[in-house]
Amino acid sequence: MNFSFVSGDATRTSGDLLVIPLFEGELGDSAPSSLSSADGALEGRLRGAATQEGFKARADQSLVMHTLGRTSSERVLLLGLGNRARFHPEVLRLAAGRAAKTAQRLKVTSVAFALPATESAQDAVRAVVEGVALGVYRFDKYKSSAREEKKGAAKLGKVSLVLPEGTERTRELDDALTLAQRIAEATNWARDLVNEPPNAVTPTVLAEAARQAAKEGGLKVTIGNRRDIEKLDMGMFLGVTAGSTEEPRLIHLTYTPKNARDARQPPLALVGKAITFDSGGLSLKPTDGMVDMKTDMAGSAAVLGAMKVIAALKPPFPVHAFIGACENMPAGNAYKPGDILTSRLGKTVEVTNTDAEGRLVLGDILTWATEHQPAAIIDLATLTGACVVALGNYIVGAFGDHEETVAQVLQAARTAGEEMWRMPISDMQKDALRSEVADMKNSGERWAGAINAAIFLREFVADTPWVHLDIAGPSSSPKERGYLSKGGTGVGVRTLVEYVRLRARTQDTAPVEAAPAPKASKAKPARKRAK
Repeated sequence: MNFSFVSGDATRTSGDLLVIPLFEGELGDSAPSSLSSADGALEGRLRGAATQEGFKARADQSLVMHTLGRTSSERVLLLGLGNRARFHPEVLRLAAGRAAKTAQRLKVTSVAFALPATESAQDAVRAVVEGVALGVYRFDKYKSSAREEKKGAAKLGKVSLVLPEGTERTRELDDALTLAQRIAEATNWARDLVNEPPNAVTPTVLAEAARQAAKEGGLKVTIGNRRDIEKLDMGMFLGVTAGSTEEPRLIHLTYTPKNARDARQPPLALVGKAITFDSGGLSLKPTDGMVDMKTDMAGSAAVLGAMKVIAALKPPFPVHAFIGACENMPAGNAYKPGDILTSRLGKTVEVTNTDAEGRLVLGDILTWATEHQPAAIIDLATLTGACVVALGNYIVGAFGDHEETVAQVLQAARTAGEEMWRMPISDMQKDALRSEVADMKNSGERWAGAINAAIFLREFVADTPWVHLDIAGPSSSPKERGYLSKGGTGVGVRTLVEYVRLRARTQDTAPVEAAPAPKASKAKPARKRAK
């Protein structure tokens, strides 16, 4: 999709559809020039139609009207942004997504989008570009009817961004547009991975997608197999993958700054859960709970998508992505409730529920990541249904007890427009994971399930600043909403990119002391620590 900036009268900008976003109260004397011009060309009929249809520019409202050839566009679309005093760029992003879906429904090929006058023109540009690019996304490659419809069908390919009156095009606006396009492209790429069926995205296919992303971005990549996992003594990871005929994969992507001084900085570590299909193992899920378990690798998709953008941003510190990919399947050789697994860190874990598999794989991967002495670790995982019960389908649960790192991640999420809510992680709940036969259990009581899972993961990060993001709800949308389509959302890509940008702006790039790594021996850590 081609985005470009234009200045001047929005009604004279070429485009099949003219989009005019409005705040509440702007239909009157405080109307922006784009609305006044369009209403003048239509001899007052636009405002009249808005009044008749009850359009008051609330955040969920829109109105389409044919211009009858009186403007350069065939139709005009009014978008509600709600109360200006409560405005956040996410409101504009959602509205832009609605505009994109309207454009698709009307089968237009070009849009003139009048940017609203807001506090930050750069934020407005990013919101509109991301909203439109994410809003046109559809995953229908397996529908024969959709394939037929696409043959020769009109496709939105040109978006002219009409600058507000008095706003000049600057390099900062160009950079904002470029960044937004990269983020949207990476998010849609992550959405594709999540939406693909489990027979199409296996651990091997996911690893190849990571390899291709690394090649395109100039990143270093290593892909390990079962033997490599065995050499690393990742007993929990091996336990989870034991029942599947699909081979597991160990994925490590590395971005390293070219400046030697920057390259010596402690890295940022990103960890993504990558269960490409989760049947629940021998603790088998019911059919309804299993259908969407192709999405159980959404955390890894977000991490890989973010790495595509990070490679282009080139922050002044290294960034590593660590992913353990496998299936969780029932079989004669599958791990069983009652088994005791020995982690890479040496902790022994009693399996009480094979459907609490993601934390087992993540525990070994977090230990591996911590051994690289990162400045901070962020993991993304579709970890618990309990978090969906607590926060619903659109809010991410954020856990961690390193105040500064948690605050920075939440700040990045607010800027990116991905809603997160900090959840408690209290030692008072630790007894729920106490085992009589091992160091800990992998699953505790029903209550506080999301907290229990976070406490389990915390055991494997030592003293490293760490944030756990439970994306079980927001990883997949149950319906269309703004720029969201039903299915995979790519949640987390925007937050991770924004966190890297924030860290690049605020971090002193002088060498700092990295967090201590676990003291387990790399040769035989599990057996030595288990004694």
